[in-house]
Amino acid sequence: KTLVARKPGFGLPTACPTCLPVLLYLRMSQVPFDIHVDYRFPDADHIPYVEFGECVAFNNENGGVIEYLREEKIVDLTSKHPSVSYSDVLSTKAMISTWLADALQYELWVANDGAHGSIARDIYFSDLPWPIGKVLHWKKIRDVKRLMDITKLNAAEKEEEVTTVLMTFIFLIFGHALVAYGILVISCFEQIYRKATAAYDALSTKLGDQSFLFDDSPTDADALLLGHVLFVLNALPATSMLRSYLQNYDNLVKYAEDIKVQLVEVGSSSAGSASSDMPSSSTPRKTSSSGQSYKPKPKAKKERTEEEKKSRRRTKYFLAAQLISVLAFLSITGGVDSSALDDDYDMDYED
Repeated sequence: KTLVARKPGFGLPTACPTCLPVLLYLRMSQVPFDIHVDYRFPDADHIPYVEFGECVAFNNENGGVIEYLREEKIVDLTSKHPSVSYSDVLSTKAMISTWLADALQYELWVANDGAHGSIARDIYFSDLPWPIGKVLHWKKIRDVKRLMDITKLNAAEKEEEVTTVLMTFIFLIFGHALVAYGILVISCFEQIYRKATAAYDALSTKLGDQSFLFDDSPTDADALLLGHVLFVLNALPATSMLRSYLQNYDNLVKYAEDIKVQLVEVGSSSAGSASSDMPSSSTPRKTSSSGQSYKPKPKAKKERTEEEKKSRRRTKYFLAAQLISVLAFLSITGGVDSSALDDDYDMDYED
């Protein structure tokens, strides 16, 4: 089996928040596999994907890689828990995949006007030529804002719609006078963090002092949660609100740190060297499932199978289509910078 993922970083074997849960899932399943780093499609939705025999499980098909592996009985951690209702596992996964995933997306691409944008650029676009990386980064921010229905215009409208004003009486004693008055305003965007905090609270309660969420062995819910927690703790800066909320839950932090020592840290030093001394984007790296080391792919030539030839053809077509779309976009915009593009985008909504 081969896991195709994005490059390592932040002390993790892959710096991608979508790839990391899949990698952890395979390692917790004790399935032997190699890691191949894909530098050709840094922002592609089909990454991560797993190749096994003649089959390929893509991230953007059949519910994702983990769900496909489970449904096809190729790798199924949950089957080791006959006493656990899968509906409980499913509801836990839904909480992680919605509330926590949305909060992470918001922090990476939207919060504080992209204050953490350098992290996203490092993960997805740093190996691309600057103009292409810049355009794709701006396009991703725009797509996320559209997905969350966020613009400068409707942000104010949404805030008026969902703002809750709570009267809090704060007694300040100035001599004999009592001044009592406080207003707490909760905007729609703060609801993202409220949901994330509620999810952390529920998951912390569910975990308790156990080794995993369900009894003492992992499920696919553990892979999703551990991938999220490890990314937030290791990749997001100290100024991140999401990280600060997570650090309030000691058992979740310890839970992730223990797993990092067992499954990740063994190969973290070699993962770091692979990301720093990479000679070019055409030299992918790989690692064994035990996480022992990242090594360059062997240079010895071998005869390609029909599946590999088809994959390479699809790769060339995809690259050509991306290049044409970027060139068309640049020719239309005429070199307008990203701030101007944002203003134009918001004006469309005003009209």
